[in-house]
Parts: sequence; structure tokens; C-alpha cells
Amino acid sequence: MAKISVVIADDHVLVRQGIRRFLESAGDIEVLAEVGDGLELLRKLAQVSPDVVLLDLHMPQMTGIEAAQRIKRDYPRVRILVLTADDAVPQVLALLKTGADGYVLKTARMEEVIHAVRQVYSGNVALSPQVATQVVHQVARMPSAPEDEEPLFIEPLTERELRVLRLAAQGKTNREIGQALAISHRTVQGHLADIYDKLHVHSRTEAVTEALKLGWMTIERGAEP
Repeated sequence: MAKISVVIADDHVLVRQGIRRFLESAGDIEVLAEVGDGLELLRKLAQVSPDVVLLDLHMPQMTGIEAAQRIKRDYPRVRILVLTADDAVPQVLALLKTGADGYVLKTARMEEVIHAVRQVYSGNVALSPQVATQVVHQVARMPSAPEDEEPLFIEPLTERELRVLRLAAQGKTNREIGQALAISHRTVQGHLADIYDKLHVHSRTEAVTEALKLGWMTIERGAEP
């Protein structure tokens, strides 16, 4: 079975080494490289093709947000998992808007980080509970579109689609969602495709963020749909 390949980007050597040791202890993850800044990360991605980039926000040469934008533009198949001490909501929303697949705080246990790597690799969303809570509160306070701007029509999600999206927001795979709802994983894929179309988005992260903004759902860690 192929391992999940990862590149770690963090400007603290000891942090990188510690993360590497824990990730590789999982058995199904291999670290291809470690880098200390955003520019070095982009140079490394021209040489290796990881499944996941573990990205710190505050690095010299180039910020994590700038690096994430470049990665999504030049290497769209690479998943981005932000691992940082910064839980400021504007930073979180900016990263999610660029297409980051997960946002985990450095206060998380390493088992949670390993789980998050697996989740974003599988195409799922991974958010620290503290981050998810703050995002919910922030998007609830966001102003609506200006009156002179024609709103984009968004078709409401069905109850089944909302249940699928809630489970996706908890980081569950398509197969796990199917088991929870007693449907096939292919049916889950179909529901997700319909959700993306209705919300005018292209990923789980964007779908969850838009649903939170619309007030259609909240994120409760481990909650049943």
C-alpha cells in the first residue's frame, strides 16, 4: 500500500524534526522533505510531488497564505494542511478561501495531526475544533451583499445533502458517510457533486465554509447528523 507523501514547511528546525518523527511513526506516512520558508517550499515542489504539504503560516521569504496561493495555482493536486499557532479568524478564512484543505493548531495532539493528514489526503476537510467554532461565529456576523449587487441564486440543500455535508465537515470519508447514512459511497459522491453545484463551489472546504456563512449548519465535533 502506497504511503501518504508529505512535505513539511516550517521555519523552526526542531518543530520540523518533531513533526517528521511523529508522522513517520504512523506507518502510512512518509516525509519527502523539510523546508524552512515559502520560497524554498516552491523550489522543492518543482522537484518532488507530495500528496500533502504541511504548511506553517509565518515563515520568512513568503507567508503561508502566499505559498498556499502559489501551490493551488501551480500544483492544484497537492493538498494543503495548515499547521500553525495562529487561530486568528481572518487568517483562517483567508487560507480556506485560497483552497487550503485543512487548518490545525499546533496545540493539537500529534494523533490529531496524523488524522488530519489522512483526512485531507482523502479529500476531506480537517479543522481544529477551536478553529471551526470561531469560523462559525465569524461567518454568522458577516454582512450580506450590498443592495445594489444582484445576489447569486443558491438553491437550498435537501435534508439528506445537509446530513452529508455535516458529516463531511467532521472529516469523515465518503465511505464513512455512506455507512452512517446507510447509502453507498457512490451515492455520497453524487450528493457532494449536487452540493457543489448548488453552492457554486469546487471543494468540501468551500462547501462547508459557504454553508456556515449561510447559517445552514454548524460544526460539532463528533456529533451525529
